[in-house]
Amino acid sequence: MSLSVKVAVIGAGLSGLVAARELQREGHNNIVVYEKSSRLGGLWLYDPRTESDPLSIDPNRQIVHSSLYFSLRTNLPREVMSFSDYPFVVREHGDGRNFPRHEEVLKFLENFAEDFGLVDLIRFNEEVEKVKQNDGEWVVESRNGDVCSKEMFEAVVVCNGHSTEPCLAELPGSEMWTGKQIHSHNYRKPEPFEGQVVVIVGAGPSAIDISREVATVAKEVHLSSRSPNVTVAKLVGYSNIWQHSKVECLKEDGEISFDDGFSVYVDTIIHCTGYKYDFPFLETNGIVSVADNRVGPLYKHVFPPQLAPTLSFLAIPVRGIGFQSVELQSKWIASVLSGRVKLPSLEEMLADTEQYYKEMKEMEIPKHHTHYLDPFKLDYVDWLATQVGRPPPDEAKEIFRRVFTYFITTRSDNYRDEFNYLNSKITKH
Repeated sequence: MSLSVKVAVIGAGLSGLVAARELQREGHNNIVVYEKSSRLGGLWLYDPRTESDPLSIDPNRQIVHSSLYFSLRTNLPREVMSFSDYPFVVREHGDGRNFPRHEEVLKFLENFAEDFGLVDLIRFNEEVEKVKQNDGEWVVESRNGDVCSKEMFEAVVVCNGHSTEPCLAELPGSEMWTGKQIHSHNYRKPEPFEGQVVVIVGAGPSAIDISREVATVAKEVHLSSRSPNVTVAKLVGYSNIWQHSKVECLKEDGEISFDDGFSVYVDTIIHCTGYKYDFPFLETNGIVSVADNRVGPLYKHVFPPQLAPTLSFLAIPVRGIGFQSVELQSKWIASVLSGRVKLPSLEEMLADTEQYYKEMKEMEIPKHHTHYLDPFKLDYVDWLATQVGRPPPDEAKEIFRRVFTYFITTRSDNYRDEFNYLNSKITKH
């Protein structure tokens, strides 16, 4: 007989919503989803506000959860951002492109929550302040304005996202540099950079998007990457964007020099350098920790062996196949909690995790890439599918590989529309 347990889900973004649906489907009928904002959507809920500290270092700053810039479009097509049984189709009067703007994703998630009856499970404006185990149960302490609450649960699923606490590039001389620095977390529109000389540190999709957008108003934009394969040159098709190797040092007078020997006087540095995993509410007496952006130990990026199965984490891996990766993780968590699927022993889970870390070290993969999935293998999602008795999501995997390959080989500004034209089909209703 399957167990039905009382579960707290922390966050009502993509991960929290999918977790709630799969928990319900598995027969867990007592679910509370905690959401600190007044709306669902998490990362996909655009907020025009930025933090008072543009680098988001000050611990006393008012934290803004969303990292969306106003013009952001998805970097994956609809097919990869669909669920196995709930496609991300084009809405009437919506954004019909296969790589739509963020508003379209938010509406998709809102429709998903409505269609599966998830909204009634969410406690809006309820910020979780502490999650701690006590005598085998989990105590969740939360706050809604001046009202504090405490509730006991049999299990907790952590779905608070990892695009809020910025990672910053370590730039020699930054403590003396007098120019402005911000993280892309606090970038919304290009207008504040009008007429400036801007250095953008990073080489991912956000760095590319923001550099092109800022270049429409800035005097000059200089892209800096740690990649050894960078060709130092002016970008083709742009009169005011240059590509460089990594930053060598910052100087007090505002000059920045690069490893390629080029120097320039700069007004602003934008760090497009990713985010840290952060769980400020979670107390596990050191059983789960974050070190060099490794959350661990986690069995298969989900369960901390010593606290499994009652504590789990969703959407930790990077470069997975979008929404279906999270869906499969959610199905696995829900079925483990019900007892329908068994986890290995504590010793086996710890050994498996240590073996994974050992293989990373032997392959000279840096620790901070612990949760980066190989975009050309994706055997992790196949493994998840096997655990829950589902077929592997081969179509989504193939589309993901093709998008990733197209992006890294072309670095085209228009890869979204070019890929849409060459490879994708859109279903309309």
